[in-house]
Amino acid sequence: MPRRASAFIGSLAFLVVAPGTVAGLVPWWISRWRLNAPLLGLEAGRWIGVLLILVGAAVVLDAFARFTWQGLGTPAPLFPTQRLVVTGLFRHVRNPIYVAVTAAIFGQGMLFGDARLFVYGAAVWLFFHLFVLAYEEPTLLATYGPEYEAFRARVPRWIPRLRPLRPDEPGRPGAPR
Repeated sequence: MPRRASAFIGSLAFLVVAPGTVAGLVPWWISRWRLNAPLLGLEAGRWIGVLLILVGAAVVLDAFARFTWQGLGTPAPLFPTQRLVVTGLFRHVRNPIYVAVTAAIFGQGMLFGDARLFVYGAAVWLFFHLFVLAYEEPTLLATYGPEYEAFRARVPRWIPRLRPLRPDEPGRPGAPR
């Protein structure tokens, strides 16, 4: 099977299993997606929650597509990309999938008025943070070496930079030194 087709199938399966479970199934188990009174009595919080969910879903789908088409792999550690992906939202933050999944969980907390989802979202973020520190960053450094080191030096782990990493910016993978 061609590499891109297998990357697409693998990414689709991982999308359902990982973000689908973490940002879909578990929040449903916690909240049953029932609308409670809005948190702090702010009805506008529901709309912010919907926005966080929609933006989070769009970011996850975009990042998964980039892993498939540009990286020729998946976000799953078992089937990693052949190329380092540094385009799209990866130009703003190194971990857009984790940020988006966490935002979607917090969005559900706001939409459904369920503070338990904020506790769950904080636990998910902590797990992501520890996973990134203990496994993901060392693995990417070992796999991509100076290319990843240059990317890591210019793009923050969690708080997106306002100006995206430019293709010609010194230190960008593939940019002139």
